[in-house]
Amino acid sequence: MLLSPTRRGARLARLLTVAHLDLWGLPSEAAAHIVAELATNASVHGRVPGRDFRLGLTVRDGSLLRIEVTDARGGHLPPGPGATEPPADDSEAGRGLLIVDALADHWGVTPGPVPRKTVWAEIFLAR
Repeated sequence: MLLSPTRRGARLARLLTVAHLDLWGLPSEAAAHIVAELATNASVHGRVPGRDFRLGLTVRDGSLLRIEVTDARGGHLPPGPGATEPPADDSEAGRGLLIVDALADHWGVTPGPVPRKTVWAEIFLAR
């Protein structure tokens, strides 16, 4: 799905994720939080005027959910898993990737194709 790199687009990404996973009969709480953080990052840090971000949801073998958020700012890579430092206690931002790190079983960043990058997260599904 292509979405506008705005707060509204990030909110829509979360709502669409919940709706699709509910339709597929899959748990959505952790995925909704991960999508909210990645879509917000795409809207804030990966925004390029006139270019949307892409949300992808894939279920593999009925046991693994892969979330992908691709934005148009490939030169601005976030720190990878485990490299994110907690923000100061009084900071109002900077916890998004810590939340992704806590909720995802695996996550990472894939550069390209130029000028894009994809931040992905995987969650093992308990059935």
